[in-house]
Amino acid sequence: MRLATYRAGKLFILYDADSLCDADEAPQIGPHTFDPDHWRATGRVAGEAPGRGASLFLDAGADQWVLRPYRRGGMVARLSATRYLWTGLERTRAFRELRLTAELFSRGLPVPRPVAAGVARHGLTYEAALITVRIAGARALAELLTSGEADEALLMHVGHTVRRFHDAGLDHVDLNARNLLIDRDDRAWLIDLDRCRLRPGGRWQAGNLARLERSLIKFDAARAMEAIRRGYTASSTSQRG
Repeated sequence: MRLATYRAGKLFILYDADSLCDADEAPQIGPHTFDPDHWRATGRVAGEAPGRGASLFLDAGADQWVLRPYRRGGMVARLSATRYLWTGLERTRAFRELRLTAELFSRGLPVPRPVAAGVARHGLTYEAALITVRIAGARALAELLTSGEADEALLMHVGHTVRRFHDAGLDHVDLNARNLLIDRDDRAWLIDLDRCRLRPGGRWQAGNLARLERSLIKFDAARAMEAIRRGYTASSTSQRG
């Protein structure tokens, strides 16, 4: 994957040049790419995901994309739900998340293929959005737990997948049952890498698992953590592909 940057006025775009460039290297994106109203006006919004950011599923031709704007939560959102302090382009949340996702994708880890990140600077603040390829037919682990469709084999596979990311050094600061997706082939994927980072192993790994366990409790599925932990610690020969 080859990442490149492009500027259109106040908007800075980091994108996958291998999939978004013509032969003349001109990117097939622009400010409209990050504008939900543009996609709605052209009738290419295929759906909407739940959550604070109100992500949109977009009809992008061969694939569907997920357009996720960055949104603040908690008390700070009362001041500004969409603006973040500008400390440099490469330090924006969107650029950092896209570069991290691209790195993990290049290593063969199950993350969505990154498409582009857009950052609009407004003086000392900025707004941002991220686009990734939608995983076809995927549902959140939370949904499968609620419906009783998550069997022990699947949960052990989830644990194995989390272990793969930990072995790669990914500290996922919001590891929960909504950020683990299961596709039609019962393969697990990890999404939402905002504020995540690569780091040497340490106590953060146990912290990630504890956060996941708290998430399962919210969905009345605390016992699922037993199978997830078994998958996390089991040898790779006992896991799904």
